Amino acid sequence: MQPLTRRQREILDYLTEFIQHHGYSPSLEEIGRRFGLSSLATVHKHLTNLQEKGFIKRAWNRSRSVELLPTGAGGRAIEIPLQGYVAAGDPIEAVVSPETVAVPENLTGTRATYALRVRGQSMIDEQIRDGDIVIVEDRRTAENGEMVIALLDVSEATLKTFYREDGRIRLQPANPAMQPLVVDAGRVQIQGVVVGLMRRY
Repeated sequence: MQPLTRRQREILDYLTEFIQHHGYSPSLEEIGRRFGLSSLATVHKHLTNLQEKGFIKRAWNRSRSVELLPTGAGGRAIEIPLQGYVAAGDPIEAVVSPETVAVPENLTGTRATYALRVRGQSMIDEQIRDGDIVIVEDRRTAENGEMVIALLDVSEATLKTFYREDGRIRLQPANPAMQPLVVDAGRVQIQGVVVGLMRRY
């Protein structure tokens, strides 16, 4: 399941409501009017993005041909904060951004969740790549072997697997080319535990 922008989520919700109410899809003009988009090319682009992400399909030569596809994600998507970047590599300064991203409801866990975009290749053996989005459950504690967002020295955020060993913390990358970070427990604050992953293709 690929993440949606806020506008794509709004258009998908409108399509769903319209089709449920009328039994057929809205025209490009109706979508444009609903969202104040004067350019049909802009409407077409939004629909193309929804199609490429697997939410709808269309017949190329027919009006009102939008068909909603089952997402396979167990239901609706919800908006969660996209709070900037986290390093999968050397720690980078923690930066908060005001964006949101729509994610499948079954990825969000039971606690407060947020999303972070990954920079770097240190978790590549866990299939987490540069540019991916990780879904993070907001927690301040972690068990050995859990993948965490760790704040080092209060300012640098990194994505690693967490291990507590002999009073110290080992933050283990999943890339044989990179060394683990082994630091005093007092230097590490757990910001959250990774509960999901999304990728833009």
